[in-house]
Amino acid sequence: MNELENKDIKPPPQSIWSALKEAIRGSEADYTKISIRKAIFLLSIPMILELVLESVFAVADIYFVGHLGASAVATVGLTETYLFLLYSIAMGLSMAVTAIVARRIGEGDRSNAGASGVQSIIVAMAASLPFTIGGLFFAKELLALMGGDEWTINHGYVYAQWMLGGNSVIVLLFVINAIFRGAGDAAIAMRVLTISNALNLILDPLLIFGWGPIPAMGIEGAAIATNIGRGIGVIVQLWVLFQGGKHIRVLREHLKIDWEIIFGILKTSVGGIAQMIVAMASWIFIMRILAEFGSATVAGATIALRVMMFTMMPAWGMSNAAATLVGQNLGANQPDRAERSVWVTGFWNMGFLVGVSIFYFLYSDSLIGIFTDDPKVIEVGMTWLRIVSYSYFVYAWWMVATQAFNGAGDTMTPTKINIVFFWIFQIPLAYYMSQHTNFGHTGVFWAMMSTETSVGLFTLWLFSRGGWKTMKV
Repeated sequence: MNELENKDIKPPPQSIWSALKEAIRGSEADYTKISIRKAIFLLSIPMILELVLESVFAVADIYFVGHLGASAVATVGLTETYLFLLYSIAMGLSMAVTAIVARRIGEGDRSNAGASGVQSIIVAMAASLPFTIGGLFFAKELLALMGGDEWTINHGYVYAQWMLGGNSVIVLLFVINAIFRGAGDAAIAMRVLTISNALNLILDPLLIFGWGPIPAMGIEGAAIATNIGRGIGVIVQLWVLFQGGKHIRVLREHLKIDWEIIFGILKTSVGGIAQMIVAMASWIFIMRILAEFGSATVAGATIALRVMMFTMMPAWGMSNAAATLVGQNLGANQPDRAERSVWVTGFWNMGFLVGVSIFYFLYSDSLIGIFTDDPKVIEVGMTWLRIVSYSYFVYAWWMVATQAFNGAGDTMTPTKINIVFFWIFQIPLAYYMSQHTNFGHTGVFWAMMSTETSVGLFTLWLFSRGGWKTMKV
């Protein structure tokens, strides 16, 4: 950390506007050679916008379906229970792909980077197959297993058929964008989601409610719109991969199965998938504990979580940029520059999240009030935001350090850390403080704050030891 130069924590020297245009357009810069602050800026801007676009996609979908009634919304929720497992696999696989492609690009081996991209697509298709079979042939049974009502099982099952049966477009969208991010072509990933989401926003109301010669398809229309939007996004991704982005291109000779690369992807992705499952399960347990305090508490916590995730998008974007920079600089045999990239990103991230914390303290009631006018719900939501934000100045470092491990290909270390802190410490502590002290539901929030502060400090300490620098992928 004492190697940090002051210039590395200042804003980019060029004008913000010109740097922003370069970031959105896509830069041909070598991220292992340009200044660290500029590399972070050029990578993080499109990654932030990509995450925001993904959030818009989810909000728009549920907004239009919400007009069809409670059973339709429940069908989406029950189907997403299975899709969350798919997201865990897709995101875990994406972590491995980003790390491997970034390492090959850093080594200057663009041919192997392209070959790794092709093998990751093969793995993604294989991973999606069980969900496709389950969705096409057992949609009703899967919804019944989750407790779906009569309408959901007899009418809403077509939504599950389309979403699970066509899940390959979801997995491919995640994985191919991970290829672009690892290569340093984050702007391409952002543009693909722009096209995909724009199509979905247009098709959702058209197919759900009908217009002119287009019949109203109800909830089935929502699923078809999603599949078309994401499917066209995947077609654009594949076209760009074969035409060549600014940093990566797939060639004809890459179109073959390479078991050595596939086994490397699978080995690295195990930790990433486990990370996502651990995180998902911990949130389920936290919400289950809060459910003991009534629907108003759950509603307040749910709204607060949505607000928190949306306002943290820039922090996640910067953290993802750190993963790419670590991978590429390790590939270029510049471990010290890889480490310095993380420290600089961490300072930027901390500054942003401290600002978010202040914003929460000043406007948390107004933020929650956007979604509800129930005083109890607002009180719970604003309490969550204020208490948990105490940990943000440290949590910022956990986000960046975790992505640094992932970018280095060490996906198992964050998984082990998450199991210990979120399963062994956070969940029992949240239960004890809420059930056996006078804190009530706020005990859950204080347990979360304590755990997130502790995991941030521990992960940063482990990162500073430098063992991740020797990872081979």
